[in-house]
Amino acid sequence: MTAGPAAGTRPRNRKQLIVEAAGQVFSERGYHAASMEEIAAGVGISAAALYRHFPNKYALFAECANVMADRLVGALGEAPPDAPLPDVLAAITRVTVAHRASGGLYRWEARYLDRADRRQLRTKFEHVVARLTEMVRREYPMPDERLRAVAALGAIGSITMHHTSIAQRRVEDLLLASAMGVAATDPAATAGSANSVELPAQPVPRTRRAEILAAAVPLFARDGFANVTNAQIAQAVGLAPSAIYRHYPGKLDILVAACLQAAGLLAQAVDRSLHRAADPRGAVIALTAAYVAYSFEHNALNSVAEAEIRGLPADLQRPLILAQREHIAVWEQQLRGARPDLDARQARLLVHAGFGVVVEAGRALRWQDTPGHRDAVTALVIGALTL
Repeated sequence: MTAGPAAGTRPRNRKQLIVEAAGQVFSERGYHAASMEEIAAGVGISAAALYRHFPNKYALFAECANVMADRLVGALGEAPPDAPLPDVLAAITRVTVAHRASGGLYRWEARYLDRADRRQLRTKFEHVVARLTEMVRREYPMPDERLRAVAALGAIGSITMHHTSIAQRRVEDLLLASAMGVAATDPAATAGSANSVELPAQPVPRTRRAEILAAAVPLFARDGFANVTNAQIAQAVGLAPSAIYRHYPGKLDILVAACLQAAGLLAQAVDRSLHRAADPRGAVIALTAAYVAYSFEHNALNSVAEAEIRGLPADLQRPLILAQREHIAVWEQQLRGARPDLDARQARLLVHAGFGVVVEAGRALRWQDTPGHRDAVTALVIGALTL
């Protein structure tokens, strides 16, 4: 731990230090689980001193949510109008990698912003996307240039969502190559891949416990776990709120059940996809098509598992994190078989880049589940892996 400033002195950039520390805490623990006391301790100040800069946790959170968007807008603003796409993506990558600890806040936690602040944040990102879309259209004149621009940003932004450690310059090079691979990919390159995927069906809720879980997941996905009450879940199932406790000890147990169900369905999808693969490259393509199909078909369940796992107590997180690592290890092994030039960490970073493409491209398509959308996102992920 680094020593703070000498007693009685106040660094001129204290507000910036607070925002950086808060962004990391919010990113790692989620908005509701984070506390002002924890953030203050990370800066080496008292909670009272923190409140002199920000009146409440929401004000600090709103500031943090805008920081990465402002940095991206700034990076674009410094680029001349005729700047080559690789140069602009490289600038965006440098900014994102430099602030990876706090930069992912917008992906899952921005839903806790109020409507006006969400609109402001969306406007900033739309500016970035519009500028990149023009460049992608100019350098790679193919259909779906906006989708390719969004997906390229998803590949770069993926670095904020995991802790794989690689030298910064190598990270930047890999992410830039991944983003360029996305931008240069024809979304129709894997047409028909969606037809070959056999996903496990989500269990039909045949018990009251299963009905509660099925009702809770879309509420968690829409409003965030912390904002959903047991009364809302009970109403969705047609129960009295007190009846929930006969099936789950608490709301947290419903969330854990949702995360475990997501992990189980994904593991089954992976197993089925690999049975048909003849070689490592075919295995990577099959994994990609299955993961994309899973993300579209089980979007609410998957988004809950991705967004809320960081807010779980450590003992409840452990089995879910192990399941995530096992899933990534399968990808890593197959990708290294298809690309022997990669070491384990480099392969892992590119796998996460592919996942980032799915999240951002899926959102851009409003998760409308059609064969064409699945095929397009599958092609973009393969582009991100630079196969």
